[in-house]
Amino acid sequence: MTIFSKIIAAEIPSYKIAESDKFYAFLDIFPLRKGHTLVIPKVEVDNLFDVPDDYLSEMLVFAKPIAKAIEKSFNCNRCGVSVIGIEVPHAHMHLIPINDANDINFVQEKLKLSPEEMKEVQELIVSNL
Repeated sequence: MTIFSKIIAAEIPSYKIAESDKFYAFLDIFPLRKGHTLVIPKVEVDNLFDVPDDYLSEMLVFAKPIAKAIEKSFNCNRCGVSVIGIEVPHAHMHLIPINDANDINFVQEKLKLSPEEMKEVQELIVSNL
């Protein structure tokens, strides 16, 4: 069971942004930018392109209103999307508010937000959904 499956099962707490029968979205606890959100399928599959077709085709549709809420919540040009899939063996996409390409560079130092700041970010995005 991956850490993401444990988050879906509420065995590990998360800052939930949205949930459906197939997907779960929550804040990355090591964000590149405030608002950095992960979208994961509820099926435990390592590689995004091994996710069942019905999930894969619906994943962007599930992510779209979240991306729009992120854009409303933060001063950014757009919500960037990235699929890396190295650190956790559970398919996922990153939604990140960006102003330029460097804002989505995963080799840069991550933010260290307090639980209070994470809760504020969560509430802001959810209020814009």
